[in-house]
Formats: sequence, C-alpha cells, structure tokens
Amino acid sequence: MGCSCGTSKDGKVAGCNNNGACETGGCNKMNVFDWLSNMEVPPTEKFNIVEVRFKNGRKDFYRNPDKLAMYTGDAVVVEVPNGHHLGHVSLQGELVRLQMRKKNIANDNELKKIYRPAHQKDLEKYADVLKRESPTLFRTREIVRKLKLNMKLSDVEYQADNTKAIFYYSAEDRVDFRELIKILAAEFKIRVEMRQISLRQEAGRLGGIGVCGRELCCSTWLSEFKNVATSAARYQNLSLNPSKLSGQCGRLKCCLNYELETYLEALEVIPKIEKPLLTEKGEAHLQKTDIFRKLLWFGYREENKWYPLNIERVNAILELNQAGKKPATLEEDVIQEREPISSLNSDLENLDRKFKKKKNKKRKNRRRKDNRNPNNRRKS
Repeated sequence: MGCSCGTSKDGKVAGCNNNGACETGGCNKMNVFDWLSNMEVPPTEKFNIVEVRFKNGRKDFYRNPDKLAMYTGDAVVVEVPNGHHLGHVSLQGELVRLQMRKKNIANDNELKKIYRPAHQKDLEKYADVLKRESPTLFRTREIVRKLKLNMKLSDVEYQADNTKAIFYYSAEDRVDFRELIKILAAEFKIRVEMRQISLRQEAGRLGGIGVCGRELCCSTWLSEFKNVATSAARYQNLSLNPSKLSGQCGRLKCCLNYELETYLEALEVIPKIEKPLLTEKGEAHLQKTDIFRKLLWFGYREENKWYPLNIERVNAILELNQAGKKPATLEEDVIQEREPISSLNSDLENLDRKFKKKKNKKRKNRRRKDNRNPNNRRKS
C-alpha cells in the first residue's frame, strides 16, 4: 500500500512501479531528498527521531526509543491520542534534526513514539479502513447540505485503528458544527475531529496541474504559505488580471513571490517617474519599464512612437526639469540651428538666374532676325 520510492535496504531505489499513481497518493507528495544518506556521519549516536508521512503529504515527527532499523518508505505503526495510526517513514537521521530546527519543533517528551514496523495484517486492515473514506465524504456532504452549514468539506482521513476520523473543511466564517458532530459520531460509530484548513491547504491536499504544466507547488514541495499581495504583480509589471493571477485555490499564485526579491533589488536603481518628462517638443509620458535591461520607454501623446531611454538619460532630464530647464527632445539637449531657406536654395536661385538670362538672349536674337527679314514687315 505504501509508496516505496525511497532507498531500500540494499541501498538501491526500489520504486513502487506505479509510475506516480500510488494507491496512497504518496508519489511526488511532499517528497524530501535525503542528501545526507550517503555521507559518512561521525561515529556518534544516531538521532532517534523520525519523520513520518501520512495521507496527502501530512507529516509529523515521532521518537524511535527502541532504535528500530528503518528505511525511507517503510510502513510503521505510531502512537496517536487514544489509539494508533499507520504511516510511512519519509526522513531520518541528521536531516530530521535540521527540519525540526527549521520548523521550531522542540525535542521534548511531547513527541509521540513509534510502536513497531507495520506487518502485513496491519496493511490489510488499513486498506479496508481506506475504503470507508469516499462513502463517508459523500454522505457527510449530504448532511452538511441538509443542515445548511456554510462550509466546504474537502477530505476525510480515517485513523488506522478505525476509531477516529479527521474531517478537513474550509469556511469563510465561523461554523457551529456541534449538531454535525453528533450525527456523524452516531452514524459512523467513530470519534470525529473537525479540522479547518485554508483554501491553499485544500488545494495542496487535492492536488492538480498548474498553468505551468507542472504539479501544484503546494502539493509537491511547498509546506509554508506566505502572504501574497497584488503589489508583487505590480513590481513585476504583470497585468492585474484576477483570472491570470489566481491559482486553483482562488487566491493569488504563490509563485508571484518566487522572483519578487530579484525584482525589488533591480528596481532600486530605476528612477521613480511620478510625472511626465518636460521637453521642448512636449510632455513625454512613461509607457513601459524594462527592469532588467534598465530601459524606460517614453512617448508623446501626439505620436505613436516610443523612445527607449537608459537610466542615465532619464536622470539627466529629471535634473534639467528640476532646474526649470527643458531639453530639446528626449534624445537631444540642444535644438540644432536650421539654416535659412534662402541659403539652402541659393544654388537653385543661381541656376534660375543663369537660365533666365539665356532665355532673354534667345528672345532678343529672334526679334532681331524678324526685323531684318523683309517678308515679315508690314505692308503699307
């Protein structure tokens, strides 16, 4: 039943041969690579706390007081309040100590212990218990609709000893589910625990494929959910389109925070443009900012053309505007003095004068010929 994608006893990766479709949904579900497994650890006492994974990537730490030989992927029976549960070893050794330090979990007597490795009978019994989860989930949703409770039930997890079930739900407001607990306990003959989760945790438990084509980060490796604000999209020059910025949970995508620090560091050298740049040609408005190439594109309202300016040029124009001066254009500071039209056309005027003189000479010569010819004189 368990995912055996971890290291086997012979040091080889066995694999569950299900190509990522484990019956327990364990493949690629909050997996952790033990990069200390093949390293020689100093001859000291091995850390006696083990990380155990349960359904949908839920993990917890348990003490190994009997120093049982366990390997990643082994099924173990662990202690829980008023009973026992079955999970799979996901991490052990010194890496567990680092994980506990990261999550601020104290190494004290409050940690539960591991009873023993799971036998075949334990696995068979747990398989029968798992068959109750889907019918229980659908039946509970019907009861919730009848009671008209404003809550969304997303998952049910039965304990391996079949005495308790955890119901995961999400709700915007506080829900009074006392009547619901009484009905569930009487109908399924179990102890009921209602656990509220956020929409991000719900998406992580259900899983899915994101718009990037990969499995959801919250269901594969992301364990801590940080606050995501719309300012993260503004800093990265993303269009504020809710349908594109929202994930499957209906909240802003967690990946908006991944490159935010890089953008904030690059924006430190980009000048803040609070008003248009003033030039002799007119007011130039900011149209686009290329953060990593450090280019700012400006354009005039009368034109459809955009002018790319580097940071140095923008700062120079801002200094001129603060001093009450205006550059000629965005690219030039001084207007080039144009030559008068008369000087530009002087050659043409000389040619016109030259040809005009020739035409006048031809006309005078024709008149002289006409006067000398007697046939052309008037007869009296």
